[in-house]
Amino acid sequence: MRSAIAAERTLMAWIRTAISMIGFGFSIFKFFQYLPSDITKGNAVHSKAPRNLGMTLIALGTLALAAATWQHRNFLREIGAWQGRGRWSISFVVAIAVMLIGLLTFYGVLLREGPY
Repeated sequence: MRSAIAAERTLMAWIRTAISMIGFGFSIFKFFQYLPSDITKGNAVHSKAPRNLGMTLIALGTLALAAATWQHRNFLREIGAWQGRGRWSISFVVAIAVMLIGLLTFYGVLLREGPY
């Protein structure tokens, strides 16, 4: 039981880290999108650098959370704490939701579409 609870805390820490990376990447993209300078006008040499950095952080946060969720599920199966369907923990469900939000954010920044 203690190992399963420790695994839940570890997954929650990964969720916190992924939310930070996704949020920071999105913030960089939005900050430079509205910054009145040569970067937003396209006159700078590297005008897409803030967008690329933001997308990289969003992708890294989402992929790291996917890997951590996969590892969490495998660890719980190894110790016998994963009871199959119907017994998903709250942190596992939140991790999946954050991954979906990360994917939506990535494609929103990539395609420059969405409500943001």
